Amino acid sequence: MKILVVDDEALFVKGIRFNLQSDGFEVLCGSTGLDALRLTREEKPDLVILDVMMPQMDGMTACRKIREFSTVPIIMLTAKSENADKLLGFDCGADDYLTKPFNILELKARIRALLRRSGVEPQHPGGTLLTSGPFCLDSGSRNATKNGTTVELTAKEFDLIEFLMKHPNQVYSREALLDALWGDENRSDSRTVDVHIRRLREKLEDNPAEPKFILTKWSVGYYFRK
Repeated sequence: MKILVVDDEALFVKGIRFNLQSDGFEVLCGSTGLDALRLTREEKPDLVILDVMMPQMDGMTACRKIREFSTVPIIMLTAKSENADKLLGFDCGADDYLTKPFNILELKARIRALLRRSGVEPQHPGGTLLTSGPFCLDSGSRNATKNGTTVELTAKEFDLIEFLMKHPNQVYSREALLDALWGDENRSDSRTVDVHIRRLREKLEDNPAEPKFILTKWSVGYYFRK
């Protein structure tokens, strides 16, 4: 499997590359947001690790532009720990977020989790189909369609809509969804769920402002209406 690491700190990148290569990954490296775009297009990595603060093009902008043509799992790295920065990263399309400095074992665990969720290491050999209304999810290929047309979802977006569709008409609080889908990742701000719900509505609902399927139970949580 191929991982792209983009950060303008050469020694940091060297350390990450060594650790990931030791685990059997092929590692590509870049130092700017423009490198991230070019290498993602040309090399089609299985996962991208992207720093926020970089020359020529910052990581947030690069992440947003990558999302215009790819659903590759993206882990954002930053020296900032503010919740607003994390939410901005998720809003740009990131799947996960790590604050420097971090333990390399934690990074490896996040990588493995995202690769499994993205289908690079399938959790459901053979797969099952989950259908409701105009939507169909294939757990094996991690493919989502609406009215027969493929909808490009990130790993986290797929996990979230799959979970809600498996439990139709059942309302889940933000905290319950964080426990079910994020575990110990990014537990500092439950608005992470809000960002992903909004992105799902933009991709799946005919009118995101007036959703018919991915609904809110005010002051309680979210649910999928079957």
